[in-house]
Amino acid sequence: MPTQSDFYLRTRAIPRPFHVILVEPEIPPNTGNIARLCAATLCPLHLVGKLGFRIDEHAVRRAGLDYWHLVEVIQHETLSAAEQSVAAYSPERAPKSWFFSGHARRSYLDADFELGDALVFGKESVGLPPELLDQRGSQVIGIPMPGHVRSHNLANSVSIAVYEALRQKQALALL
Repeated sequence: MPTQSDFYLRTRAIPRPFHVILVEPEIPPNTGNIARLCAATLCPLHLVGKLGFRIDEHAVRRAGLDYWHLVEVIQHETLSAAEQSVAAYSPERAPKSWFFSGHARRSYLDADFELGDALVFGKESVGLPPELLDQRGSQVIGIPMPGHVRSHNLANSVSIAVYEALRQKQALALL
């Protein structure tokens, strides 16, 4: 007899396929949605710097994040510390950090993602610092849009990026 899980699309599990890094996220529901995405895709969630909310057990329980225990959440003081943490998971190669920005000149569809890479997103109000984008220019990518809004919601952007990276690496094969 089929079980409830037989009715869901399941893919093969790839531990830590990509690392999602949020630099100073400000809006709790965005981070909550991204955490759920990370739980669903087995991507660790790295939170960098000052957060615009609390993530202690009481705050998480009050927010109704019943999947929080399924997310590998790692906090870092700096982006450099987060990148070092990501590198420690891939001793065989240096993972690349991809910086998402509404000011990018290169599409995320042209990026060559590799398993273990980091997908880095800035705070909702201002994105990533311009000096960081200037320093890492070849790794700055964005999501093209035909409309007139300045950017997608942060949680939507992370979802688009994670699933494109998974698609590129053929990590979505159904069981």
